[in-house]
Amino acid sequence: MQIWVDADACPNVIKDILFRVAERLEINVTLVANKLLRTPPSRFIMALQVPAGFDVADKEIVLLVNAGDLVITADIPLAADVLEKGGHALNPRGEFYTKDNIQQHLTMRNFMDELRAGGVDTGGPAPLNHNDRKVFANQLDRYLRRRGNK
Repeated sequence: MQIWVDADACPNVIKDILFRVAERLEINVTLVANKLLRTPPSRFIMALQVPAGFDVADKEIVLLVNAGDLVITADIPLAADVLEKGGHALNPRGEFYTKDNIQQHLTMRNFMDELRAGGVDTGGPAPLNHNDRKVFANQLDRYLRRRGNK
């Protein structure tokens, strides 16, 4: 199993959790971004820089992800594509996107895009807090235990 990270917008505290998991469980974690990323020295952690451009990192992740891989992303269309390929998608707040909830997330995202396009200030998501980090770490841990990683 491989963990892919949509790293352009992934909070550093989430990356740090993933780095610790990679080392502890010897799981490959690859950060994909259109900017140069620093990663700790590890044979399990890699950064992949893609050219700048709209959704270039997302497209690269979809191209590389295999069934059973885990993708960390807050990008709902990317999560939908990952699910289509048989992968799993977890957002930085610890919520799994599933075949049962992805359509609802896409609908809400599109609705919010329409509001913003109409000039409505939707405020954006709240900053990641300590509870969000804890929920993410717990969900990741449960997922990895179910997959046979201790």
